[in-house]
Amino acid sequence: MIGHEELIHLLCEMIATPSFSREEGAVADLIGQRLAGWGCDVRRCGNNLWMENEPAGDKPTLLLNAHIDTVRPASGYSRDPFTPVLEDGRLYGLGSNDDGGCVIALLDTFQRLSARPQPYRLVWSATAEEEVCGENGVGAAIPEIGPVRLGIIGEPTQMRLAVAERGLMVLDCTAHGRSGHAARDEGDNALYHALDDIAWLRSYRFDRVSDYLGPVKMSVTMISAGTQHNVVPDSCRFVVDVRPNGLYTNREIFETIAAHLGSEVVPRSLRHNSSQIDPAHPVVRRAVSLGLETFGSPTTSNQTVLDFDTVKIGPGDSARSHTADEYICPDEIWQGSDIYCKLLDALSI
Repeated sequence: MIGHEELIHLLCEMIATPSFSREEGAVADLIGQRLAGWGCDVRRCGNNLWMENEPAGDKPTLLLNAHIDTVRPASGYSRDPFTPVLEDGRLYGLGSNDDGGCVIALLDTFQRLSARPQPYRLVWSATAEEEVCGENGVGAAIPEIGPVRLGIIGEPTQMRLAVAERGLMVLDCTAHGRSGHAARDEGDNALYHALDDIAWLRSYRFDRVSDYLGPVKMSVTMISAGTQHNVVPDSCRFVVDVRPNGLYTNREIFETIAAHLGSEVVPRSLRHNSSQIDPAHPVVRRAVSLGLETFGSPTTSNQTVLDFDTVKIGPGDSARSHTADEYICPDEIWQGSDIYCKLLDALSI
């Protein structure tokens, strides 16, 4: 068993190793070397690492996942973001809360649950590119790991269980018209066509409303048209930020929008779907029996690129993520590991 002191030392080393999204090689090297030094059979695909308690077989697979990449330091840090400092029960440093604390808590959970027989194959993974929803993150590792029945996504939720999570879809829209002189009654103003479409986006309501996430949200956030004051614009471009609610796929939402707008509609990606797990799922029932709070999360995570049942739960607080002087409390990590074990030990999935 890897001790708490060694695990906190590993977290400090992770903080001291810059690991911005798509630049995680050094921290993946570090974690892999430390695990190998502790006698662990760690595997790697790109900058994604994982371990399994037994080979794939007849048992369903339960995946423990957290990410090793970070955003760049926020302005306003009062200390070096890459110098880990333990002060007044808090471990400060970039990536400590998002998502290093979860990486360590799930690693401790993996070794504790693996110490006794489980009705599932257990896989621990630490993956890349979560902050940018990159294609070389957890989605690239899943084919190597194999089919997964249930995923536990470690993110700082104060050990509340997110049973639903909003997805994200960004649409680039272009309304077309015909240019003409603004002083004469000529041309076909693309800006007016765009305004008609924007009015539809503002007023339309998708029928299905999530108990946890509410309705699908659509917000027009950018618009651009025209070259000078006296020329009727022949095109108008606008951007729509769409936040699905777990009850529609991104493709369903996109096809509905495209069918109603006169503008050309192009999605930047359809990969980042929302998620929602059945309230009757064994992991949800176990969480409720333990008194854990369930909620719907407005923020995205690795759940958006996974096509199997997932829940999001972890030590730390989302409010600290991406902020100056980010920190995690070691006590939160070990309390989180205790809750993970109670939630998952002998769970039938």
